Amino acid sequence: MAELLRLPAEKLYAEELEIIRKEDTGAVPAGWAMSPRAVFTFIAGGMAGKKEILPKYIGNKRLIEMAIATLVTDRALLLIGEPGTAKSTLSELLAAAIHGDSGKIIQGTAGTTEEQIRYSWNYAMLLANGPSRDALVKSPVYRAMETGTIARFEEISRCPSEVQDALISILSEKSMTIPELGEEVSAVRGFSIIGTANTRDRGVNEMSSALKRRFNILVLPAPGDIETEMDIVRKRVGELSSQFQLQSELPGEELVEKVVTIFRELRAGMTFDRKEKLKAPSGVISTAEAISLLTNSMALSGSFGSGRITEEDVAAGLQGTIVKDEEKDRLVWKEYLENVMKKRGSGWRKLYLACSEMNQA
Repeated sequence: MAELLRLPAEKLYAEELEIIRKEDTGAVPAGWAMSPRAVFTFIAGGMAGKKEILPKYIGNKRLIEMAIATLVTDRALLLIGEPGTAKSTLSELLAAAIHGDSGKIIQGTAGTTEEQIRYSWNYAMLLANGPSRDALVKSPVYRAMETGTIARFEEISRCPSEVQDALISILSEKSMTIPELGEEVSAVRGFSIIGTANTRDRGVNEMSSALKRRFNILVLPAPGDIETEMDIVRKRVGELSSQFQLQSELPGEELVEKVVTIFRELRAGMTFDRKEKLKAPSGVISTAEAISLLTNSMALSGSFGSGRITEEDVAAGLQGTIVKDEEKDRLVWKEYLENVMKKRGSGWRKLYLACSEMNQA
């Protein structure tokens, strides 16, 4: 049997979820698989009987509580924030814990249509027999409504306005009409939608005020300090290393700190000591990009190096991550190398030389 590239959260953490359900003594809302406190334990970490549950989302725990509390009511939840703030991860974990199913997903793009929100038709059956239940193709939102589960809507703000508006009546009335069949589908208790929206890549359409009012909105902040961001990076890189069976050692503490320092300074447009202003690159320098950079560096080291990440491995990834716009970003990166990294002494010397060589290539 072929090995899946990525398991959904409900399968990846199936053992933990089963233990948490068995040890759960709280009141379970209608349609849920566990109590709100048990959902919190699954996501934020804690104890389930004698089993230690490791945290899967590193961030403000109050935000997790607020997200769970929103879903206890009939309100939909919208998670917004910069890239790399784990919006999609939190959305998946919530759906996996609450219903054991995180797979009802709509990926918002400029090409998303209203049919993907509501329903479409098997046109061969439609032409042969006319509108019928058998010819109806249900959307993830439709399936979530009739089963009382959660539908996940990724990047809502990238969808055309008419597609976004299709959600308004669904979220307001908790029902969906099918004029072709003369029927109406009413949501079963437990139904909700978790949406995500990116504050840096909003797309061409802003969400309407009417749609925003149908959601409880939570802003997921970027990591507030370097220690928190390093924890997130180390945790996720370790998970990806195991998932992809990378034949390399995990990056050392010093190397992780250097990468996160570079990313945080370029995002802020200023060095940590606030003595020098920096130009920002055109791309998004997020925590997710730092994770990807170090994971790729491990793959590079394991496949073509000694199995231990070097400054040369990281430099190759930094070049591609930061220099997205060849004309503008190469100059931004060069100024950072010469005005900041070069002056940081012997501890940064190898990385500086490797990055300088790559930037001149």
